Amino acid sequence: MPDPTITAGSPSEQGGWFTTTHWSIVLTARDPACPQAADALEKLCRSYWYPLYAFVRRQGHDESSAKDLTQGFFARLLEKNYLAHVVQDKGKFRSFLLASLKHYMADERDKERAQKRGGGQIPLSLNETVGEDRYRAEPVDVMDAEKLYERRWALTLLDQARERLKQEFLNAGKSQLYERLQAFDAGGGDTPAYGDVALDLGLSESGVRTAVFRMRQRYRELVREEVAQTVSSPQEVDEEIRHLILIVSA
Repeated sequence: MPDPTITAGSPSEQGGWFTTTHWSIVLTARDPACPQAADALEKLCRSYWYPLYAFVRRQGHDESSAKDLTQGFFARLLEKNYLAHVVQDKGKFRSFLLASLKHYMADERDKERAQKRGGGQIPLSLNETVGEDRYRAEPVDVMDAEKLYERRWALTLLDQARERLKQEFLNAGKSQLYERLQAFDAGGGDTPAYGDVALDLGLSESGVRTAVFRMRQRYRELVREEVAQTVSSPQEVDEEIRHLILIVSA
């Protein structure tokens, strides 16, 4: 996919849909009994559990221990009011999540676990096998645990935007168009000629170029929306996108 560089937020983002993003909902309604906040927090956690699992594994824990710690952390996070002391108008979800995990791991080092995997209560249905399969595919390099966490966070966010884009094409009955247009963003030396794709799709060459442009533009919009879900104010979106680009470009 193309570089997700986005321009400054729109007026609607400043006062409209941004107020209903997941992290904003959580910060606005931090009462743990609030179903809306609880659902929003769970959705965020479900989306970004793997970066935390990778962090724990890179810290030196084996597969079994990492599963226990990650699951136990989510149990604690979703059952306890960890948000009580979060400043409402500040903070990124990725930073909050990592800081909370570090605090939890420090607590676990100081006591013997009475029960495993969150006291037997599974707050999230996590595909742990897939998680370990993904971790084994991580490059063996000198990337420390925090850098790995941030990179996995960024790539997860981009993948979610890409999946939303694909689903929009599928819902519109344009799956073939999506598959052919994807070739222009696949990278490598196999990019097709616009004329060849136009012939296959029954479009003009200019029509294909326009479709590629619109697809990339929509992808950037979706990336921006995904980023907005994880920050507490519209002003932080551009900063977070710049950080994301830096991470994936490293």
